[in-house]
Amino acid sequence: MKNISNFAKTALAAICLLAFSSTAFAQGPVQRTVDGIIAKVDNHVVLRSDVEFGYLQYLQQSKQQPDEELKCEIFRSLLQDKLLLARAEIDSVVVEEALVADQLDRRIQYLASQVGGVERLEQYYNKSINQLKDDLRRTVREQMVMERMQQEITGKVTVTPKEIRKYFNGIPTDSLPYFSSEVELGQIVKYATISKSQKQAAREQLEELRKRILAGEDFATLAREFSQDPGSAQNGGELGFFKKKELVPEYEAAALRLEPGGISNVVESQFGFHLIQLIERKGQEFNTRHILIKPATATVDVQEAVEELDSIRTLIVNDSITFAQAAKDFSDDKATKDSGGMLKNGSTGSTYISMDQVDPAIFFVIDTMEVGEITKPIPYTTEDGKEAVRIIYLKGKSKPHLANLEDDYQRISNAALAEKRTKAVDEWFRKNIKTVFIEIDPEYQDCGGLQQLMQ
Repeated sequence: MKNISNFAKTALAAICLLAFSSTAFAQGPVQRTVDGIIAKVDNHVVLRSDVEFGYLQYLQQSKQQPDEELKCEIFRSLLQDKLLLARAEIDSVVVEEALVADQLDRRIQYLASQVGGVERLEQYYNKSINQLKDDLRRTVREQMVMERMQQEITGKVTVTPKEIRKYFNGIPTDSLPYFSSEVELGQIVKYATISKSQKQAAREQLEELRKRILAGEDFATLAREFSQDPGSAQNGGELGFFKKKELVPEYEAAALRLEPGGISNVVESQFGFHLIQLIERKGQEFNTRHILIKPATATVDVQEAVEELDSIRTLIVNDSITFAQAAKDFSDDKATKDSGGMLKNGSTGSTYISMDQVDPAIFFVIDTMEVGEITKPIPYTTEDGKEAVRIIYLKGKSKPHLANLEDDYQRISNAALAEKRTKAVDEWFRKNIKTVFIEIDPEYQDCGGLQQLMQ
């Protein structure tokens, strides 16, 4: 793309993800029919509406003038996404269903937070949460598969200090970004615990249901009545066929120990307590039904989490352990614990967060802290609605300034690495474009030299 900056390319990639939609495979040659298919990549298609949506969104966000070359780049990016999916199927790259479900929950919680809660979200779309999840599930799964494929392509890509300096020196002086005040924040999170009595009550309820099933009552009927898994309860608890490693380990291990028709003992997982029945095995796949009971969460023990975090904070302040190691060892937040507890800017992937993007709940706490300080435990509610407590570490704070290597080395390093990874994916695209069936509408065949690549 000749006239679009690297920063704009990053934004373009994000827009293309937004434009990514669930599509069905269409047979026959590409035609300009009402379905708007403009390209096929094996079992995947690109719709005209995908390109138009991404194009309009980018123009609105970038304030750029209309440009047909930009539309061409969006098409090429979407085509690359479909190639990633097609190659993932060939290379047997999959994402575990538990991870998809977790990401779906996060998406729904985020959307709900934007409109004022779950009920308003359902009213806004005129659909139940389960229907919204069903609408999003395929798109979320495909996006996660693409991300995993890109990780396999770029996982070993690195940049040297020389490459970082070369990248920075290649940015025209009048194009250097101006950064407002930003902070680097770390957090260690402990979830408020569910009491032992609440867990025991859930387990006992399932034990009683297990006795009723063994005495002759129908598993599916009881699942419809008692299971707290909204996605499967209406189907008698049946989940459908899954491959190994697509369900949480505890569930899978218990299910695979059963003979068809067999009933498990009560199994605990991150989702609650399960009673499992194996319906059928077919090669490497298996079909089960389950009854899920979640422990009541009306009362949780926040104080225990506060006391634990207070002890962890004391260890850090006394230099008995680093904040990063404490986050890895003790934090319940899976998104940050393996990165030393550091929060990241969702738009750039950098650890630098603009003060106007800091969580309002901690903004004024951060504003009065000195670099290196750690807060006392602060209760809060996570994005997915869990009661939790956290301590916040102010690792760094910058003043407003023009980008430079001294103050912004890590950010510039990230940008240089992102550009190198983009080039690696582009090179992979060129090498693999002939390895799958691709058919493109004549209107788009000349985009970015696609016709030459496919010859």
